[in-house]
Amino acid sequence: MTRTIVASATREIVIGFDQPFCVIGERINPTGRKKLAAEIVAGNFETVKKDALEQAACGATMLDVNAGVTAVDPNATEPALLVQTLEIVQGLVDLPLSIDSSVTAAIEAALKVAKGRPLVNSVTGEEEKLEAILPLVKKYNVPVVAISNDETGISMDPDVRFAVAKKIVERAADHGIKAEDVVVDPLVMPIGALGDAGRQVFRLLRRLREELKVNTTCGLSNISFGLPHRHGINAGFIPMVIGAGMTSAIMNPTRPQEMEAVRAANVLNGTDENCTTWIMTYRDHKPAEAGATAAAAAPQPSAGGRRGGREARRAALGLAPGGEGTTS
Repeated sequence: MTRTIVASATREIVIGFDQPFCVIGERINPTGRKKLAAEIVAGNFETVKKDALEQAACGATMLDVNAGVTAVDPNATEPALLVQTLEIVQGLVDLPLSIDSSVTAAIEAALKVAKGRPLVNSVTGEEEKLEAILPLVKKYNVPVVAISNDETGISMDPDVRFAVAKKIVERAADHGIKAEDVVVDPLVMPIGALGDAGRQVFRLLRRLREELKVNTTCGLSNISFGLPHRHGINAGFIPMVIGAGMTSAIMNPTRPQEMEAVRAANVLNGTDENCTTWIMTYRDHKPAEAGATAAAAAPQPSAGGRRGGREARRAALGLAPGGEGTTS
């Protein structure tokens, strides 16, 4: 059985098919968070501290740590910022960490100060990346996330993404890195843009588990990008990818709906022994009166009945009542 070991100074976690789903908290990442990026640049780590403690309290298994705040000479600026951020986080929580950077120098600087056995995020199938990152993974004896793209970019063909993953696993073996220390990211596409994105990743996950026998991860919220009520999609996606073989995900553990889906999947997958975590988490849970709430929020039919609803839909589409469209 494939078992990827990650650890902090005091806690060891196993990622595996027979283990509870590993939730890698995504919040310590300034990408798309201008306020957080500005704070880190200014040497203010209060939001980083808040996010670390909150994610741990909400049930994260690990925390991802990223300090990529600028595209201006990141090789010069990012190593020190990542080290500082990492040291602050590992001083606050006892969770294993994921060192997240596209800058090789930053990854190596962080590996020098990281306690335990962190996860390196990440390597791709690009030759330059393979030759830069895999020697570090071997030197520091740590696991690595393998992202299924290469010099040609991200393929829309899942068979090509599988081939890239296989290439990375084989190249890792050439460096003396076991397959159990390669956690493959099959690359989840937005379902709003690619209608079979869900089916693609389910198929890929089964192949990665059965043929390569590797653990897997993903940026979970990619699936819902561009859609309304994204957390509903994410929560539905979680048990489906777990059922297909995914063993971890980089996600937001502060979202109760998504964490509830993770815990329920662990129960149903048999990795929450005796339902212990579920019972401890929800034994005092008081469900909301969802029926009444939903009914109050639902759109009400117009007095015109069916025709009224049709006209409302036409209005929403910018069409004139009863006609084929509007004129300018």
